[in-house]
Amino acid sequence: MKFAFLNAIPAPNFARVIVTGLTLLGLVSCDVHSGKTSGQESASLDVAAQSAYVSDVPKLTEAMLDVAFWQEKIERDTARLSYAEVGMLNSESLSQDTYLHDLSSFPEVLTHQQVVELIDQVSRPASSPRYHVDGRLVSEQDYAALEAAVQRVAVPDSVEVQWGVVVTRASMRSYPTTTRVLKSIDDADLDRFQETGVFPGQRLAILHESADGEWWFAVNYHYAAWVPKTAVAIGVREQINTWHEDAHRLTVTGSQVKTNYNPVDSRTSEVVLDMGVSLPLLSAADVGHNINGQNPHASYIVSLPVRGEAGVLEFAPTLIGRAQDVSVGLLEYRPALVLQQAFKFLGERYGWGHDYNGRDCTGFVGEVYKSFGILMPRNSGQQGKSHFAPTKRFAAGDDVARAEALAELQVGDLIYIPGHVMMYIGTIDGEPFVIHDVTGLSYYQKDESFYRGTLSGVSITPLTPLYLNKEKSFVDGIYAIKTII
Repeated sequence: MKFAFLNAIPAPNFARVIVTGLTLLGLVSCDVHSGKTSGQESASLDVAAQSAYVSDVPKLTEAMLDVAFWQEKIERDTARLSYAEVGMLNSESLSQDTYLHDLSSFPEVLTHQQVVELIDQVSRPASSPRYHVDGRLVSEQDYAALEAAVQRVAVPDSVEVQWGVVVTRASMRSYPTTTRVLKSIDDADLDRFQETGVFPGQRLAILHESADGEWWFAVNYHYAAWVPKTAVAIGVREQINTWHEDAHRLTVTGSQVKTNYNPVDSRTSEVVLDMGVSLPLLSAADVGHNINGQNPHASYIVSLPVRGEAGVLEFAPTLIGRAQDVSVGLLEYRPALVLQQAFKFLGERYGWGHDYNGRDCTGFVGEVYKSFGILMPRNSGQQGKSHFAPTKRFAAGDDVARAEALAELQVGDLIYIPGHVMMYIGTIDGEPFVIHDVTGLSYYQKDESFYRGTLSGVSITPLTPLYLNKEKSFVDGIYAIKTII
């Protein structure tokens, strides 16, 4: 599912090397024009030494943190799929992949059993102990209260599906509660009731209501879980589908952007939109030259879903400044742009299931590929097992096959190990490098001691030195590699 493991080396101090190199280039010699004394020069050298890049990630240099470093190494930067081919890929995935839901053809009515089976996939007691953030064990009484909130007995024999649209970034949860639950008290960053995130504009099939009336159990294109009602507006299916299928759209291509500030209507003011969010475009000919007190000539006008009275769906003309990181239509799917999109998340804090206003390993790759219009299952195991793209699969002992596959990697390929996915970005001196959203890294140092460190963010690392545990390397754990073409 989502990934939280791993752990890396006190890296060498590069200060002396850098300063020596600068001296040879004449860049740290005495500056007579500035009137520096020898003492001032020494102070400058000390600052240079202190600011030298130091990392505990093996084989990593500071230059590798610049996307241009990797883009320049691409031998053939041509489109891999046309817009039409992306559409055909999604249609095939939605119709065949058991981990995806085609909401355009979703049933109008489900049986009691069908709904309960979907609920049971997420709303169930854990097989191992869970803890509250204050250290208390999650008890049988706690689970009983959660089961009462789910109220399975209230699911009717025949469930008429309601339809909604997400209006604000929100969490989908295992149970209808905001209570954080941990696998261990030292595992505070990973709320085990957190399933995934939903984003403005996503369609939802709504199947059930919590006992307190504050949550919907809903299905989006790749997940089913509990979402707060305040994040959803209820509408008519035909109206929602017409809005969703409008081909003239604006795509968010930055890690996050915001709609313009709106002093008139807070529902459309500074709404956070994550990478891959897509909204229909409007024009001044449609809505005029004054949008909530601002002329739209220097902004894009989008049709933003908002909640009206009693949570009813409305669409409001909303401005997004043209200086924001957005694209009219989808990005062209080619290697250099895949890297460009991935590096926009570099350094972002890891967020299990889209927690912490961020994302996890599969949320990361999913958002990157959504900016090209490509949809995929939510969790790493689902992605690795599915057939949504050409896939090489490996069993235990397939060392030769793995080595051959690693030698044939293409930029953007997705590499799957238990509980995790990484994106290949290039090879340096025979070492494959990846970008991934990860909590830590582990590897053996030169003295054969085992190092455990923390990353907790979108990171660049080499592939072959890393270990899942003391006995098993990342490479040994690779069970699938996908090339999205």
